[in-house]
Amino acid sequence: MGKLYVVGFGPGDAGNMTKLSCKCLRESDVIVGYTAYIERLRPLFPDKDYYETGMGKEVERCRKAIELVESGKTASLVSSGDSGVYGMASLVYELAEKGPEIEIEVIPGVTAAVSGAALLGAPIGHDFVVISLSNLLTPWEIIEKRLRAAAEGDFVLCLYNPGSKQRAGHLRAACNILLEKIPEDRLCGIARNIAREGQSISITTLGKLRTEVVGMTEIVFIGNTGTRNIGGRMVTPRGYGHD
Repeated sequence: MGKLYVVGFGPGDAGNMTKLSCKCLRESDVIVGYTAYIERLRPLFPDKDYYETGMGKEVERCRKAIELVESGKTASLVSSGDSGVYGMASLVYELAEKGPEIEIEVIPGVTAAVSGAALLGAPIGHDFVVISLSNLLTPWEIIEKRLRAAAEGDFVLCLYNPGSKQRAGHLRAACNILLEKIPEDRLCGIARNIAREGQSISITTLGKLRTEVVGMTEIVFIGNTGTRNIGGRMVTPRGYGHD
């Protein structure tokens, strides 16, 4: 019996991969992942065998990784960012529960909430909530409920999957919900193409955020009542007293 690493490899560049994730990928016989992720990893680990599938084949990828381990291989199942944050870790445990016991180790990575926040400044310096606007696996009614709860609690919001060709209106709909409780001038930020070609940031307001065109490579931050623009950066103070 082999071993399964469930690896988060960060936002996509070698500089943001942890030493532990690199070590586990080097120790693996096979690296399993979504095609776009494999394209980023193949130049860094050219001597490895790879198994890749397209979008929507997450169950197939996890089952393949488990099968490889059961056959005696050491395998890494990869996710961008962190494997436990909208990644493959939970699905692997669910599927592995139905078969022979295998050794699984989850390897953390730098998730988009953290890497995107670093580009913008310090927007998650206090309590924050991460919500995905994708309704592929979560009903939109549940997403609406979570948005309203976060607004009521005055949390900083970090929105994953804010839009796509199929979900072009989701960010606008989310902003409309938040505007029920949050003023239009609330500070917001967008981090685009983190650690990839075309990386950029912009700072805006909740009212203007409604009309932004965003896709799967953007992360959106919506500040709380204390979030400020300091020198062109989005900063949420923790509350330390100072002169």
